[in-house]
Amino acid sequence: MTASADGQDDASHRHAPHDHAPHDHGGERHDHGMTVTDDSQRRVFWVMIITGGYMFAQAAGGYLSGSLALIADAGHMLSDTVALFLSWMAFRLSRRPPDESRTFGYHRFQVLAALANGATLFLIAIWVVYEAIERFSQPVEVLAGPMLAVAVIGLCVNIGGVLVLRGGDRRNVNMRGALLHVFGDLLGSVAAITAAIVIMATGWMPVDPILSVFVSVLILKSAWTLMRSSLNILMEGVPEELESPVIARQLDEIEGVANVHHIHVWGLTGERLMASLHLRLKDGASSGPVKAAVRARLKASFGIDHVTIEVDDAGEHPEETGAFSATG
Repeated sequence: MTASADGQDDASHRHAPHDHAPHDHGGERHDHGMTVTDDSQRRVFWVMIITGGYMFAQAAGGYLSGSLALIADAGHMLSDTVALFLSWMAFRLSRRPPDESRTFGYHRFQVLAALANGATLFLIAIWVVYEAIERFSQPVEVLAGPMLAVAVIGLCVNIGGVLVLRGGDRRNVNMRGALLHVFGDLLGSVAAITAAIVIMATGWMPVDPILSVFVSVLILKSAWTLMRSSLNILMEGVPEELESPVIARQLDEIEGVANVHHIHVWGLTGERLMASLHLRLKDGASSGPVKAAVRARLKASFGIDHVTIEVDDAGEHPEETGAFSATG
């Protein structure tokens, strides 16, 4: 028989029904239905409105001037408006309280939205590259003056959007996805401005599709990073900034700990980190203070604020002493 994280009998821990109130783990209260801040949700909403409104002006400017860079950027802004809407809805849905079916709540709607945003960026970037290749074989005349005017306004809009979103919680993959979309538009605006200036100065039209490809490659790299981070969370992998062996070594240093094994670390979201582990205590050590010290160390050193601890009886000898795991 082992003690549960709450110091209760394992059987009662397994069979007690979940309530919807925050759970107490060793004297600390952790609300599984912890909501994201109203501030982050509000930031995404207003950037969505501004981005969606300007998208129509940019698409019209790209059509009238014949600029692929502007049309590509308008396509990015269309995807951004949809992506920002998904992010905003994910924030709202994640605020729903836990229920019998989802005892940790709905926080991972944010991760799903981030994954969808990364995939959308990926597809649009590939489309822009395809269109650019077509432009090389069939050059199109670009009206540099209207292109420059529209691109400058777009740059101002995108700079404002980036500044607004940067003030949110950037550990949150949903917020990172929204920021990545708007930053991609900012790069698109810079590329369009550069292309317009080159065309006005030299008349060299290929610069428009060339810069479009350059921006698309940058966006592809960022989109892949976002998708990889989102998939890692959904697969309950060890958060990218953490290393399980380092965690094990730090916990082994705590007074009263004889051995730490079966460590599992994962994230409910990018900023909501969780862990479970087994402890064997040194002779004479009291489980309560040791577990409190373990929780404090995990919180202070690694930002892990939800921990489940099993204390093994002195006679138990795990097969894999000091083992750790990448998933929960």
